[in-house]
Amino acid sequence: QPSTLTISAAQGLLVGILGNGMVICVVGENILRQQKVYRSSDMILVNMAFSNLMVSVARNLLLVLTDLGIKMSPSMNWCQILMGIWVWLRCANVWSTFFVSAFHFQTLRRVAPPMASLNGSRGPPRSLLMGFVLLWSLNLIYSIPAFVFSTKGDKNATETLMLVSSTTRPLLGCLWDFPSTYSGLAFATASMVIHEIIPILLMSVTNLGSLITLYTHGSKHHPAHKSQGMPIMHRVPAERRAAKVILALIILFITSWGASVVSMNYFNYNRGPSSAYLLVVARFTNSGFIALSPFILAMGHRRLRAVILKFLLGS
Repeated sequence: QPSTLTISAAQGLLVGILGNGMVICVVGENILRQQKVYRSSDMILVNMAFSNLMVSVARNLLLVLTDLGIKMSPSMNWCQILMGIWVWLRCANVWSTFFVSAFHFQTLRRVAPPMASLNGSRGPPRSLLMGFVLLWSLNLIYSIPAFVFSTKGDKNATETLMLVSSTTRPLLGCLWDFPSTYSGLAFATASMVIHEIIPILLMSVTNLGSLITLYTHGSKHHPAHKSQGMPIMHRVPAERRAAKVILALIILFITSWGASVVSMNYFNYNRGPSSAYLLVVARFTNSGFIALSPFILAMGHRRLRAVILKFLLGS
């Protein structure tokens, strides 16, 4: 009989898959429909939703299926592949979320209109496409140790090292298998700094910068300042609303990701009596952001909001 926690996890997974799938379909269709102008913001939202969806399907779905009693026993080779994919997707998911905050900050700081509107370019921005390529390729390179230093444990095996970027328990019996304890902790520490601490700090700084920029411009309404440019800022109410949406998204991310960081590092470096409880917290906070982010995005995207309301109301 599935427990209440398992049922809640399954419901959250379903919401995450449907919500992010809806973001990809609605916003993606909007990108394809407006072929003359490729909106960078929409492309970044689709990229984030795609990374959320991939984490849900490749990782969280397997967690729920094992909780429901479905037996799966991959070989050692498959464990190495799965661990590598989990690390790759989770790390890419973090930096895809940072892209949203960084892009909005860069947009508000822009003094000149985008080059695409000046030269009539019909293609998507090359710099943004290059950013996507670097994001996914660099995180793939970072995940190489997971393809190498992982194995399949026996029935009585216990995990001795856990990373937020891979899994919060021995999923499908796949375990980390570093040559030594020190090398494992070194990788865990590097992961904590590169994919946990730095992204959170950067998200906080860029979002705070966006709010300060909007506040500063909001206090300059007299004619003396109207000649100073900043064409992006003529839509201050819309940009302020977008900043609030991104702030809510970043707060949700920091809350869920931060709880996982605390839980994982408590397990790795302390192993106190609260480890088991904290690992359960980490597991649910990991999927909380993925499930709720589409609804937060809908607050700032008119067409997405209309589609979600229509879906929820069943009309």
